[in-house]
Amino acid sequence: MIQLAIAVSIVIIGSALCSGTETALLSVPLLRAKQIAQGEPNRKPSPAAIALLSIRQHVSRPIATIVVLNNIFNIVGSIVVGRIAADLFGNAGLGIFSAALTFCIILFGEILPKTIGERYAERISLTVAILVRGATLLFTPLIWLLEHITAPLTKGSKRPITDESEIKLLTILGYQEGLIEDDEVEMIDRVFRLNDLKSADIMTPRVAITFISGDAILQDIQAEIINSQHTRILVIGEDLDHVIGVALKAELLTALVQGKGDAPIKSLMRQVHYVPDTERTDSLLKTFQSLREHLMVVVDEYGGVSGVVTLEDTLEVLTGEIVDETDRNVDLQAFARQRQKSILRRSGFRKLKVPQRDAPAKEASEPG
Repeated sequence: MIQLAIAVSIVIIGSALCSGTETALLSVPLLRAKQIAQGEPNRKPSPAAIALLSIRQHVSRPIATIVVLNNIFNIVGSIVVGRIAADLFGNAGLGIFSAALTFCIILFGEILPKTIGERYAERISLTVAILVRGATLLFTPLIWLLEHITAPLTKGSKRPITDESEIKLLTILGYQEGLIEDDEVEMIDRVFRLNDLKSADIMTPRVAITFISGDAILQDIQAEIINSQHTRILVIGEDLDHVIGVALKAELLTALVQGKGDAPIKSLMRQVHYVPDTERTDSLLKTFQSLREHLMVVVDEYGGVSGVVTLEDTLEVLTGEIVDETDRNVDLQAFARQRQKSILRRSGFRKLKVPQRDAPAKEASEPG
């Protein structure tokens, strides 16, 4: 009877350890394992944390090792226990004993250990990580053989650690749990929108663009420059589809003060850069940084001017609408739509509807 009790205890305890360890290791996300392994800034990570990270990075072999050990306890142990029980109880009592043993293995060797392993995953994983690595090395020849046997069934591309939708979901769950503030959730969502929006979605349309002719004399358009709410003004040639540069309002006013009022505008302008209307917002932000510019002209597939986009427009994708004390029209895209409707009405198109953009409205040339 003592031998039977020892054998049953070994089977249940061994199965419980394997089941709990497997569940605990799989319950620790790879990102969390990396965070634990990094440790505190001025402290070296513990050997257990390094071992845990190694297991999570290459989890197939450690899990296969645990499964093999679990089956050894369950199958081999059951055979040994069954032989001892047959000698003690005979064939009549063996069936009842087997049913009781099966129930105990399911309850104490599977359900309870896995529940505990999931609940205390990090603590258990750090405790058993070094032992699991050692067992994995010991069983390497057997695991290698099993990998080659199952290789045709397990071929395929490796899954990424995470993706955009999962990060968004975690953000929402964190907000619902009170771990993330609502403004942080909004900011994270706006970051992901950077590569979803294009320059055509955030630009100021051409009907709302402020521009001056390059052949104009500075003193002749002095009032227009002073009254402009923009710090950068487009300079055009024969029409708006021929943008030849951009003038800084501050430089034009400085030229007036210095007595250069008879100078043509094109002698005071700077070079302007162009971007296609399909340019993604994240790429647009990098372009602004590399060129050290604040305004660029957006062109369509035929080379015509569609509008202008500013660094402020791009940043507003992240921060929301930026308005200062000089802004007369907060939503210049809405202003452009209203202006287009007015033009159409004057032309006789009373009932024609102008389609609205889904993207958030943005500012025009940089407000002063």
